[in-house]
Order: sequence, then C-alpha cells, then structure tokens
Amino acid sequence: MKYWPVYWTFLILLAGVGMPASAGGQDMDNERMGKLLAEEFETLEGDLGAWQFTFGDHLVMVITDEAANRMRIFSPVIAEKDIDPEQYIKMLEANFHSALDAKYALYEGFVISVFTHPLRELRSEQFLDAARQVIILSATFGSTYQSTDMIFSPGGVEEEEKKVNEKPKKKS
Repeated sequence: MKYWPVYWTFLILLAGVGMPASAGGQDMDNERMGKLLAEEFETLEGDLGAWQFTFGDHLVMVITDEAANRMRIFSPVIAEKDIDPEQYIKMLEANFHSALDAKYALYEGFVISVFTHPLRELRSEQFLDAARQVIILSATFGSTYQSTDMIFSPGGVEEEEKKVNEKPKKKS
C-alpha cells in the first residue's frame, strides 16, 4: 500500500512533537496554529489563517476563521471529472466506515480530503492527528479509502446488504 511510508513517517514526526501537556488544553488561535505548523512542516508557506505545505507528494492547505471559530485542513485528491461512479460510492461508504475524522468532499471540481473543527476547541494533538488523517485519506483514494488503520464498522457490511435502521444480525 502506497500510504504506509507516509503514515509511518508522519507517526515518527508526531513522536518528536514534545509539546507540554498544558499546551494541548489552551485555546487554539491563528498565532498558535501558525507556530505549530512552522515547527512541524519545513515547506510551510502563507500567512496567519491561510497556510499550505507539502508532505511527501501531497499538498495540504489549512484555513481558519477566528471570528467564526472554524478551521479546515484539506488536500486535493483527484479531479472530479476523472472518477467513476463506483469511486463515488466507495467515497461515501468510506465517509461512514473508514474515513473517521477526515472525509472526502467535492470542492471546485476536485475530490478533496478534508477535516473541519471549531478552532478554539482544537488541541495541538488533535490538529496533528487530523493533518495525518487528511494526508492518508488522500493517499488511499482508489485503494483502501481510509484515514487510519482502523475501520469503524459493525462488521460484515461488505458481505451482506444492510438496511438503514436495521439492527445488525448476530453471527452464528
């Protein structure tokens, strides 16, 4: 799987963060986020509230709106015109089972992987984990469509048809 080198590299990067425990509970703002990004990503460009960086071959953008208390991390995946109907279905299924905190979305003619969150309530660890998930979700498009190695599913979804609001059957 092509995303594993990116995944493991990012985990190693996260291991070196060394942020004090108290820093995770403080209110996030543009200034704090900018410092965190500058510490973690050598290719960082931009100004307060609008940054971009590359990780491997993935372009990642981070935008914030302090007044609205929102932030967004996203990465382009593929041009919308280049995907087929089966990939649309797999993206939607992944958004429920395997995309976890990052999701697939459409934006200005592109499929993107995206994470959104209230800005002030975001902890440093959450932000770095979200960036990792956005990158992995982008990298796994067309293969496993997942943002981590965990799949949040009651099991057996691929093997049998499930109906909305139907209680899962017990396995014998």
